[in-house]
Amino acid sequence: MIGGAIVAIVTPFRGGKVDEAGLRELIEFQIANGTHGIVPCGTTGESPTLSHKEHARVVEIAIEQTAKRVPVIAGTGSNSTEEAIALTGHAKKAGADAALMISPYYNKPTQEGLYRHFEKVATAVDIPIVLYNIPGRTASNIEPATIARLSKIDNIVGVKEASGSMKQITDIIALCADDFIVVSGEDYLTFPLMCVGGKGVISVVSNVAPREMADLCNLFFDGKFEESRRLYYKLLPLLHGLFIETNPAPVKAALAMMKKIESEEVRLPLVTMGQDNKERLRKILEAQGLLSK
Repeated sequence: MIGGAIVAIVTPFRGGKVDEAGLRELIEFQIANGTHGIVPCGTTGESPTLSHKEHARVVEIAIEQTAKRVPVIAGTGSNSTEEAIALTGHAKKAGADAALMISPYYNKPTQEGLYRHFEKVATAVDIPIVLYNIPGRTASNIEPATIARLSKIDNIVGVKEASGSMKQITDIIALCADDFIVVSGEDYLTFPLMCVGGKGVISVVSNVAPREMADLCNLFFDGKFEESRRLYYKLLPLLHGLFIETNPAPVKAALAMMKKIESEEVRLPLVTMGQDNKERLRKILEAQGLLSK
């Protein structure tokens, strides 16, 4: 169920409100181009600035619009364990296929605190849970030994690894059972991660290049390693270019240039891209042939 190129979809805004029609159109664009799954309300979906009502609605729209054509893995993490239980419970009730749970941020829990947080949510809500480790944003790293310990809980099925460390990735794969799913949380590590046993990526880049990211994974898992490698290096400028400013400002700017969303609006404290960087991004998109689509 979880693997390949799964899009961490943006939440489009218009006039300060969630653009529900725009979100539905983005989901259709993704499905038409072969994406393997949808993650609403992740970092790229600006979950920290969504109200609880908006968060619930975005998850519900994703589930309604996909209509079981691809899995929906709802972002339900929080730095409050009780809030994470509530968000995860809503995702299950709404019909999500799984939940993506970022590690608690700001609190800086110990490894034992991290374990107990995820254990409590997994016990409270019977839904497949994918851990999300991104220490650059949370200030705490879920260490491989803790992930291995968590992997023994039946409904904790995988991890989105965004530490940027191939050592951490390989340690996790070595310590966990073969059926524990490791996907990249860094687009630029998608191909290397698959080479060491990972199952794909939860991707920012898939927002603008869903077909290409899906093909990259499909080719690899079909055993066409050299074709997958060539596509990876072709995409590499884009894999870096969408992060020249804080995500998701660049990907929203790109989608607006591609006329896939009406506004590149982000919510404070994020701001839209500076003009110089936007022009740099435009050139990358043109070189990739994405502005003619």
